[in-house]
Amino acid sequence: MKIIDLFYMGGALFMGAITVWTIVMLVFVVQKIVQIFIQHNYTKAGLDLILLFGSLAFVTGILGQAIGLFMAFNVIEAAGDISPALIAGGFKVSMIAPLYGFFVFIFSLLVWGLLREFMLRKSTY
Repeated sequence: MKIIDLFYMGGALFMGAITVWTIVMLVFVVQKIVQIFIQHNYTKAGLDLILLFGSLAFVTGILGQAIGLFMAFNVIEAAGDISPALIAGGFKVSMIAPLYGFFVFIFSLLVWGLLREFMLRKSTY
């Protein structure tokens, strides 16, 4: 399965929003790396934005899953008797956006923690 297929299966609206949050987060990561390692500027300004946009990616994924499951349950309720395999497939698809957001959040948390620790160590010496 290709990445682009997962993108569309997860819902282009929410996967697109998560991708936008990811790009904005990466812009702040690059900006902070330039400030720390090239300009030797150890201020905390902008550091928390990395974590903010990573968190927004995760929350957007959860919201996409909740809306998708709500719509799926409406269809299941209207159809009546549905096979368990169909429901399992729907649950599998509903997990794509939250997983994408969760991976972005983990990355942002790791980068935020590493940059914060590096800044704290450099500013105390």
